[in-house]
Amino acid sequence: MPLGNGTLRSAAVLLALGVGCAGAGLLLAADPLRIALVAAAVAFVTMAALLGAGGVWRRRRVARDLDTLIRFSDGEPVPVMATDAALNLTFANPAARERFGALDGGGLVECLNGSIDGAAGVLHRLLARARDTGAAQEDVSSTAGRYRLTLRVFGDGDCLWRVDAGAPPDAVGDDRDEPPVLTLGRSGAVLYMNRRARALLGRRIKRLEDVLEDGPLRPGAVNRFFTPDGPRDFTARCVDTGVGRREVVLTPVHEDEAQTATAEGFDDLPVPLMRLSADGSVLRANAVACKLLDVDCAEGRNMVELMEGLGRSIPGWLTEAAAGRGLHRSEFLRLTRQDREVFVQVTLNRVRSSGRPELIAVLNDATELKTLEAQFVQSQKMQAIGQLAGGVAHDFNNLLTAISGHCDLLLLRHDQGDPDYADLVQINQNANRAAALVGQLLAFSRKQTLRPEVLDLRDTLSDLTHLLNRLVGEKVQLSLSHDPVLPTIRGDRRQLEQVMMNLVVNARDGMPDGGEIVIETERRVIMEPMMRDRAVVEPGEYASVKVIDRGVGIPQDKLQKVFEPFYTTKRTGEGTGLGLSTVYGIVKQTGGFIFVDSTVGKGSCFTLLFPALEIQPGTEPPVRVAQKRTMPKTGTGVVLLVEDEAPVRAFAARALRLRGYTVLEACNAEEALETLEDDSLKVDVFVTDVVMPGMNGPSWVREALKARPGTRVVFVSGYAEDIFSEGGEPVPNSVFLPKPFSLNELTDTVHQQLA
Repeated sequence: MPLGNGTLRSAAVLLALGVGCAGAGLLLAADPLRIALVAAAVAFVTMAALLGAGGVWRRRRVARDLDTLIRFSDGEPVPVMATDAALNLTFANPAARERFGALDGGGLVECLNGSIDGAAGVLHRLLARARDTGAAQEDVSSTAGRYRLTLRVFGDGDCLWRVDAGAPPDAVGDDRDEPPVLTLGRSGAVLYMNRRARALLGRRIKRLEDVLEDGPLRPGAVNRFFTPDGPRDFTARCVDTGVGRREVVLTPVHEDEAQTATAEGFDDLPVPLMRLSADGSVLRANAVACKLLDVDCAEGRNMVELMEGLGRSIPGWLTEAAAGRGLHRSEFLRLTRQDREVFVQVTLNRVRSSGRPELIAVLNDATELKTLEAQFVQSQKMQAIGQLAGGVAHDFNNLLTAISGHCDLLLLRHDQGDPDYADLVQINQNANRAAALVGQLLAFSRKQTLRPEVLDLRDTLSDLTHLLNRLVGEKVQLSLSHDPVLPTIRGDRRQLEQVMMNLVVNARDGMPDGGEIVIETERRVIMEPMMRDRAVVEPGEYASVKVIDRGVGIPQDKLQKVFEPFYTTKRTGEGTGLGLSTVYGIVKQTGGFIFVDSTVGKGSCFTLLFPALEIQPGTEPPVRVAQKRTMPKTGTGVVLLVEDEAPVRAFAARALRLRGYTVLEACNAEEALETLEDDSLKVDVFVTDVVMPGMNGPSWVREALKARPGTRVVFVSGYAEDIFSEGGEPVPNSVFLPKPFSLNELTDTVHQQLA
């Protein structure tokens, strides 16, 4: 008789037992301690042998039982199949081969798929139920007929399956204890519904979304389905049955159970929760929600009293949620708190109470998220407005150059006694005002031309005091306090004076009943990086300037908007909204920082920080000395004027010719280079625009200087001075004249280049 694995293991145990006994006999007279150890070893070996023999016996008995059932089923007219734990066929009787085409080594799921809808789900469900009892049975109905599947599990997972066709109708129909089950395919199509699911939903459906009130399906959560008796709530449990299929088991949720589950732990949960009626009335709010809302009790109040919508209306959103639409989409709302600005993310879920729909609102503090989002949007908006301001300022500067230039030409032909002289002066003055406004746009976009120099802020502010006193008026007193060791800085005097005037005027407007404005300067040494308002101030020495008022103050929600262009709290006609944005642009372009602190009813404080100028030991900062130069009324020389704007070119050409210069005109760089191809032509100075269609000013000038080295150049542009230095080396013997320029400014600049 051949020996199996169990027989071999038993023989090995008995052999080890015999060897142990023989060894024990040899050591009987050796040592009492050794005798005791040998006895214990013999006992353990004996116990292991008995346990091993028992396991072998049990496995052999299970195998014999399975073999016996298989032999009896070989002649059964009912399909019987045996599988391993992976549902691979190890046996199929003739009836199974004939009915389902079952073959040894195949898969049971593939055999039954053609006859039983959702066979994989049914088989996995039977296996799950048989894990505890060892057996399971289920009656199923499919398009091919009715079947009763019986499963018995043996040993290490071997299974014996019996498939009875034509199960009694009453047996198949009596499925009230079975849960509604649906099998979904890869695309979400419903491949199979058991009888209980069809009875509850009223029909055979093609897709789950056809009966879901608010799709898609949320596994593990409560979903509302349309049934013949009206909408009903079910808990959906999804099981992956392989091959891209899912089995959905629906468990009805009773109304009293939902109410009990909602009430239990409502007040103890660490999450802000609110129970709302369909019209938004607060029925219940836990302690965490009341703390977030900054109220002692929220019950009895309406949601619109506690929150503000950021887009859609709150009542409309609640009405849709009560009807079961849009429950999976959260909304961001702003709380109506007075102390600070708080945003919340609100997610709604629907429950039913006494037949009426109610809403459970889960609140989440989203203030930090919305703040970051607002900062990102603001930075993008400021960048876009800055680019727009630079482009608009360039076009306006061309227009203003033509307007003011031709006005200068008219003024040359009219004296003060002429009736038109006053009108021409008004045109000239308003053109200058428009140029100042364009300068503010360029300052905001940080694209203006700066003339930096070494400055002592104490001297700058002292020189400005007279003008500032005239600005503040009689009801406001201006006080200055200086630090005796204030460091020098590097900046544009004219632009910094504009900064101080804007800040003082802003402080004056904040004190309609009068008061005192204090300007303080001090030396500040920052030892560690200071982070404030998304800016990082590096360690070092700074000159600080504070403008302090005791006015009405600025609300906290508007504090971060004061530097936005065109933002103003003044009435229409009282301000352009460019004052503080201009200040911001100038300070940033200078390399400094500006911060604002304000309390409503107590006043505001604007703090400016400018990096101190590092002066090498033994050297003194250069002293700015204004030099008066008298320009001659006429000049000599040949000027090549290159300008794409025809009105500007016409004015500049007439102005230069009036001063005695010979002017050659070109509308673009290509025409200028073509003119210079004449080697006999002598040109003393190039006057050219920087930005032009085709080749720009610096490019064509560098090309022309190869054949005419030493020629003087005057660049003009409505953009900042550094626009022509980008992307190339500085042009030698060149100066920059910003637009708009007057007749005298143009002719004086050309004369200085030729002097």
